[in-house]
This record gives sequence, structure tokens and C-alpha cells, in this order.
Amino acid sequence: MAATAVSPRPESLRTSKAQAEPTVTDPALVKRAVKAAALGNAMEWFDFGVYSYIAVTLGKVFFPSGNATAQLLSTFGAFAAAFLVRPLGGMIFGPLGDRVGRQKVLAVTMIMMAAGTFAIGLIPSYASIGVGAPLLLLAARLVQGFSTGGEYAGASTFIAEYAPDKKRGFLGSWLEFGTLAGYIGGAGLVTLMTALLSSDDLLSWGWRIPFLIAGPMGIIGLYLRMRLEETPAFAAEVEKAETNRPKVPLREMVTGQWKSLLLCMGLVLVFNVTDYMLLSYMPSFLTSELKYDETHGLLVVLGVMALMMIVQPFAGALTDRVGRRPVIAAGCAGFLFLSIPALLLIRQGSLLAVALGMGALGLLLVCFTAAMPAALPALFPTRVRYGSLSIGFNVSVSLFGGTTPLVVTALIGATGNLMMPAYYMMAAAVIGGFAVWRMSESAGRPLPGSPPAVEAKQ
Repeated sequence: MAATAVSPRPESLRTSKAQAEPTVTDPALVKRAVKAAALGNAMEWFDFGVYSYIAVTLGKVFFPSGNATAQLLSTFGAFAAAFLVRPLGGMIFGPLGDRVGRQKVLAVTMIMMAAGTFAIGLIPSYASIGVGAPLLLLAARLVQGFSTGGEYAGASTFIAEYAPDKKRGFLGSWLEFGTLAGYIGGAGLVTLMTALLSSDDLLSWGWRIPFLIAGPMGIIGLYLRMRLEETPAFAAEVEKAETNRPKVPLREMVTGQWKSLLLCMGLVLVFNVTDYMLLSYMPSFLTSELKYDETHGLLVVLGVMALMMIVQPFAGALTDRVGRRPVIAAGCAGFLFLSIPALLLIRQGSLLAVALGMGALGLLLVCFTAAMPAALPALFPTRVRYGSLSIGFNVSVSLFGGTTPLVVTALIGATGNLMMPAYYMMAAAVIGGFAVWRMSESAGRPLPGSPPAVEAKQ
């Protein structure tokens, strides 16, 4: 299934010639765009890191119960609920991004994400207002989920459309670098608070601090995004359109792109199941299921993420040299054959064994975090890229990625089998492997519907 560019509009010979002319990218502008896009992703995952690492405490604050597993399930249930509205956010923000522009929509999603996260830090506890507390938590999570529906697809599209063809993998990898930085920031803050505060202080007021930090972060991110220009690809699409607002029907984004949508969902499935398994579920798995020391467990995962950050840009550059498909395929094969050995190491419980098992999973995950930001936008033409990618990405994340902690916790509770995380990752790797087999290579090639993009000589 070869990726093909959108054919030139027959009514305009001038457009055909213009499409043949390469877009010359400004390195300084590209760098600024990457920073602004990555910061939004960092803020989103700062919240996820905080929520995942402080899940046990949140369970006690909002879902009082004598059963620790029930508390954890309730907390992850609120976590998963946000993913149920992500497709709705994607269906609204995605088409809007193809109509009014990527930059404007990304500014709106930044405001909503910051507001939702900040609001969680202000919610009274269950002991103060009763059932209203978990309902308010759920409402804040729904706002976050709705806004996030337009965030990742928009940020990856933004970087991909700014980047020169030969560096799209390297520049796109910084989006997930932002993810890891945000996660380390959130998780590191929780780890520091866990070490410095007593359990009573953490339970009464300490847990609010990480969420309240989202306010200033959101203001900074909004400032950076408002200073950006629209992507060259979208500007060219507007210029070609008969009006200043290209109209893209939802049908064209879905039925007109159904093959690419299925590929997108398969790739996102393996990417996000493994991502949420390692970064969101494993900290609670170490504490609640393996009875691992909480502080040591958090430090191990932080170390794994720091290792991933170091490797991430190099892996992104590798995808530009050898291609996205080989790198993603290596990740799928690794999770298929190494998930069981890695989890067996983790279950041994010693610090070295846990670090080795988690480190192996983290390095395999880099195969996805480095390649996907460049591979996914290349599945769709410029005219529908933001909308189609938002829909495919968020449907897959909602069904499979965000529900991973909840489903795996429930499976372990139902079966008593602590190997369920490995089996779940292996199943995801099979589906991802099939998607890789069917996708076409995009490294070093123009985005569909866009002319070649080259870097300006300095």
C-alpha cells in the first residue's frame, strides 16, 4: 500500500507547478515550533505522571474504601473516563484544525488542558463534600480528555508540516521527548513529596501541589504557541482553496481515508498500550501488586524515563536514516518476545532485576516514541491530516491505550495472574506488527499533499 500524494487540482496549472517547487524551511522557526508543540505534550504528560504516581493517595482522598484494590480501580476508572471523550475532542478539534489552522486550535487545547489540571488541585476531598468530590474529579478529567483529543494529533502535525523531509524523524522525536520530560517532572515531584512529606500531610494537602503547578505552565505554553506562525503546508492549502477557510467534510476524513485510519489505529494501539503500561500502570503495579517499596519503585521508573530521554533524539535520527518501518517493527518484535522475560525480572523484586526489566521495556518503547510522531502524520494528506489523525489516534487511545491500567488491574483481580501485563503487551505487539507490514515507508519523502520540504542553507 504505497503512500501517494494528492493529485494537483485540474483547474489550475499554476497550482501544479507550485506543488513541484520545494518548501524551504527556516531552521530557527522550525526549532521554535518544535519547542511550542513539545511543551504542550509535556504539560499533558506532567498531569498523567502526577495522576499515575499519586494514584494510591488519590484513591484515599476521593474514593474512601477499606479495599485498596477497589480504591485503585476507582482512581484508574476516573483516569480512563477521560479517554472516553477524547474521540469527541478529536472529532471537533481535528476538523477545526484543518479549517481554521493548526496554531489556533493548539492554543485552545493548551488553555483547556491547563484549566482542567489546575481545577483538580482545588477540589475538596470526599471527607469534605461527599460524593461531589469524585464527581468534580471526573468533570475535570473529562475537560482534560476533551482538550487532549486535539493535542497530540495537532502537535505532531504541526512539527511534521514544519520539518524538512530529511529531518522529520529527528524533529518529531522531540515531541515525545517533551512527553518524557513532562512525565519525569510530574513523577519526580510526586517522588520528592513522597520522600519529604508524611503520609498525613500528603493525604491532607500535599497531593494538590503538582496539579496547581499546571496553571503557570499553561500560561507559558500559551505564550509560546501564540507567537507561532501557521505551518507552510496549511498556508499553501488555504491559498489553493476558493475561500480562506478550507471546508473538509467529516465523511472525507473517515470514509475517504478508511485504510489509513485502520493503519493509524493499529500503530497507535501498540504504541499506547505499551506506553501506558510502562509509564502509567507499572508504578502502581510495583506498589499495589508486588508490595514494592513505593519510593524505590518510583525512582526506578524515573531512571527508565531518563534513559529513554537520552536515547530518544538518536532513535529519531535513526528513523530518518533507516526508515520508520524497521524501527517500529523492531519494537513490535521486542515486545512480542521479551515482555514475559522482562516481567519475570520485574517480579523478582530486587532493585537490579526491576531496573533491568523496566529498562528493557523502556528501550523497546523508544522504538515507538521516536518513530510515531513522524510516521502517523505521513499517513494522511494535508487537507485532512489534522482531522483524520485526530479521529484515528483518539479512537485507538480511548479503546486500548487509556484503558490499559484499568483493564490489566481488573484482569489480575479476576484471574490472580500477575503475568497479565506481559500477555497484554504481546497481543498489542501482534496487532502493531500487522499494521507495520501494511504501512508504506515515509522517511525522507514529502508529506502526502505537500511539496518536498528542504532546510534553508545557513
